Amino acid sequence: MTTEADAAAELERLAAEIARHNRLYHTDDEPEISDADYDALVRRNAALEAEFPHLIRADSPSRAVGAAPAGHLAKVAHARAMLSLDNAFADDDVIEFVVRVRRFLALGAEDRVSLTAEPKIDGLSCSLRYEKGALVLAATRGDGSTGEDVTANVRTIADIPQRLSGDVPDVFEVRGEVYMAKADFTALNARLLAEADDPEKARQFANPRNAAAGSLRQKDPSVTASRPLRFLAHGWGEVSALPSDTQYGVMRAIAGWGLPVSDLLIHGEVVEAALAHYRRIEQMRADLPFDIDGVVYKVDRLDWQQRLGFVAKAPRWAIAHKFPAERAQTTLNAIDIQVGRTGKLTPVARLEAVTVGGVVVTNATLHNADEIGRLNAWPGDRVVVQRAGDVIPQIVENLSRDEARGTWLFPQACPECGSAAEREPGEVDYRCTGGLICPAQRVERLRHFVSRHALDIEGLGLTQIVQFFNDGLIASPADIFKLSEEQLLARKKKGDVWAANLIAAIDARRAPPLDRFLFALGIRHVGEVTARDLARRYRSWADFRALIDRAIERRGELVQAVGETDEKFLAREAKELAAVVETPGVGPEVALALIDFFAEPHNIEAVDDLLGQLSPADVIHETRASEVSGKTVVFTGTLESMSRDEAKAQAESLGAKVSGSVSSKTDLIVAGPGAGSKLKKAAELGISVIDEAGWARIVAEAQ
Repeated sequence: MTTEADAAAELERLAAEIARHNRLYHTDDEPEISDADYDALVRRNAALEAEFPHLIRADSPSRAVGAAPAGHLAKVAHARAMLSLDNAFADDDVIEFVVRVRRFLALGAEDRVSLTAEPKIDGLSCSLRYEKGALVLAATRGDGSTGEDVTANVRTIADIPQRLSGDVPDVFEVRGEVYMAKADFTALNARLLAEADDPEKARQFANPRNAAAGSLRQKDPSVTASRPLRFLAHGWGEVSALPSDTQYGVMRAIAGWGLPVSDLLIHGEVVEAALAHYRRIEQMRADLPFDIDGVVYKVDRLDWQQRLGFVAKAPRWAIAHKFPAERAQTTLNAIDIQVGRTGKLTPVARLEAVTVGGVVVTNATLHNADEIGRLNAWPGDRVVVQRAGDVIPQIVENLSRDEARGTWLFPQACPECGSAAEREPGEVDYRCTGGLICPAQRVERLRHFVSRHALDIEGLGLTQIVQFFNDGLIASPADIFKLSEEQLLARKKKGDVWAANLIAAIDARRAPPLDRFLFALGIRHVGEVTARDLARRYRSWADFRALIDRAIERRGELVQAVGETDEKFLAREAKELAAVVETPGVGPEVALALIDFFAEPHNIEAVDDLLGQLSPADVIHETRASEVSGKTVVFTGTLESMSRDEAKAQAESLGAKVSGSVSSKTDLIVAGPGAGSKLKKAAELGISVIDEAGWARIVAEAQ
């Protein structure tokens, strides 16, 4: 049975690991694990959050979409967010999806939920904006809200018309996948090998998805034009009008305008028809000209789609039914240890090269010491690996685990600096205790400090960080702000303009927003969202430090009062310290991480040194365009025009908090027929009460 402490520790690990794999897949186009392995991580995260909802993290993967776009292409803000899809892995999951739709919409037994079904192609998501029928903009998904401008490159793809034919709305964003056919992928790799001066150094793409992503995101459109890219539409974004009131009808219209739409797109009156189509596509999978990893179902009626709306990162009206992973046998040659930014030691399996589903794979993550123990892994073992579209697979079975041999022991010292590697009680991961003396951590901490969502210092990427570190120019974040043009020019590797531009970029970050500064420090458990919550709560660095000082003092009082510490005391201490921090979304684990960080003298010394070079900017509170933003709303009685879930989703989309009980903190009650004791309590407390019509007005007037 999973304890609360185990769950909290695992959720932390999963948040960091899934975020890393999102960046590798969506931004770097260099995935390290298979789709099945990634899906397993996401499912485990979802299961833990369902069992321990009070432990859901502010940086939970369930709230994230894709990853931030890379830096070499111009950024484009999507008029309508490009979200991902929730996954189903069995027929029962799909049936439950339909049940949830019926429950959310409060449908009667006579209401039939028709679905569309189409292959889930393994490509790069792309949005094509047409105005008066002409292509004016193409963008990748990026992180869902901001993508990359790839218009010039998309114009070289033969499948995508420059102008649509027929009666097209004034504005219509077509969304779909840019992909590379299997045969074209094989031919491209063969051509790149033949054209290379040194065959051993020839660029070879790992799989069609990787090839498509790398080809579309080229700086030079002529390179994209030389690659055999294709496009398949599966939806739309911002539109001025819709040609139909159903998903299937709009997709047929898109096909009529000249854009490719899957020949395998169908609409079924019942869920059984959609599942039967899934099985037909699964049988055809190997013979299709492109890679797919499942089938996507969507509610056909668009008015129902609008009512269903979205959760944090996915629509409620669609789901992806994934295929089982493909498997093969190979030999585990070695187990290597990699050290991450926070000191986490991750074991990596080095495999004898094996082809799984048409892709050659040589590595797999082993996650942690517990996973190695579960597999009883040992170099030389025969193992079963699986993949579902990516390069690096998951080890699912050890065929040699019962043979007589030793047990592989996780190293007790960091391979980078030799410091002790320790695992805290309740943790699954070993971490290097070397902190800032560990070369792996020091470089990674610096890289994180200047990264896009931290201080975002333009021109100071990983390559420059490593070079400056190796040259002895920087060893701590403060050293970055102490660099001079003379030091840079003395390296004689780049010109005067480069040095001046880099110093200017550094100087431009001497007053970073408080949330970016907190995130840049690399404190465990403090992701972008948590840093933003803390910054909005305390508004200034001085107030935040005063909070930390109070919390550290309170910890000392608690320890002194109890004397010896045990697990029960630690749990009580964590809860008390979270109360001191007093920030929504910041629980005991974050509170302890903050205090542990600022109670360490070496960290204080580094932060004070940094504050001698910059001053975090105070937070100016934002205003929200809704009269219920920031307020607490209670729905009571029978809602006649919507389900309770739909009402809650509307309130949350307007920035309100929904509560199930009435208290002095309640700001507004929306009452339907049958409302009882809650209305009496509202009258006693003087809380405003409106009916469904009043709520509909608030929703309609929100901007």
